[in-house]
Amino acid sequence: MPKLIQYLIRYSSYPLIMGLSLFFLFPIATGTLSYWPYVPLIAAVAIGLVALLEQIQPYEQTWLNDHEDTGVDILHASLSIIMIFITAECITLFRQLIHIPSFWPASLPIWLQLLIVGLIIDFGLWLMHYFSHKKRFLWKLHALHHSSERLYWLNGERRHPLSAILLAAPSIICVTLVGAPANLIGTWMGLTAIHLAFQHANLDYSLGAFRHLLGVAEVHRWHHKHGFGRKNFGEFWMIWDHLFGTYYFESKPVKAGQVGLKTALPKTYLKQILWPFARKNQ
Repeated sequence: MPKLIQYLIRYSSYPLIMGLSLFFLFPIATGTLSYWPYVPLIAAVAIGLVALLEQIQPYEQTWLNDHEDTGVDILHASLSIIMIFITAECITLFRQLIHIPSFWPASLPIWLQLLIVGLIIDFGLWLMHYFSHKKRFLWKLHALHHSSERLYWLNGERRHPLSAILLAAPSIICVTLVGAPANLIGTWMGLTAIHLAFQHANLDYSLGAFRHLLGVAEVHRWHHKHGFGRKNFGEFWMIWDHLFGTYYFESKPVKAGQVGLKTALPKTYLKQILWPFARKNQ
């Protein structure tokens, strides 16, 4: 492959795809377009591009191979994405049926309102992610996310459904109660789904100095590396890890054989869902 193409993929794939995604998602944030079907469609196209770029310029060649995980990961991702979309619709319905006092700064520009939504949701995700590595029962649910022996675009949604709910519920409830519009919440959740594909991508890309600000693959791979799980909890931003002393990065690459769990989890979907509740794991 020509070095120019490699360079362009390495340094422009994230800003270009995320930038275009935000551009097309912004009309949903303003209320010009409806959440459905535009957010799912935009997210699907963007995530599909990440998956395609992995095949063109992988970070780790062996991670392109199936590890008896692709089929079950598709099931996990499908359920997680469906839950995201259902959550957005439930928020809309909740706001229509139940009147609650709004403390939301609706007079601010839409882009700033979206940023505030993102900050609240992202901090809630960081906090629950942190507790998921500290509390035994939460960890048993979250362990599924760390059980993969490779990192690739589908890993971002490889989660136990209860873990997904517990991770997202506190911040979603918070932004809903303060009156954030459902279209802003849905827009941010769609953008986060695209970011998570990048965060776990088996793609040779870099954000340079911005990797210290955004939770991209360069820093998140360390979270999945053996012995480093209690570092880099950030989902979208790394600011919370900097503030609370859980940030870690070094230029040494994380390679094949260095991610996953010492305890092997079942390979099938149903057994993975039941694994945290098995008596032997109590």
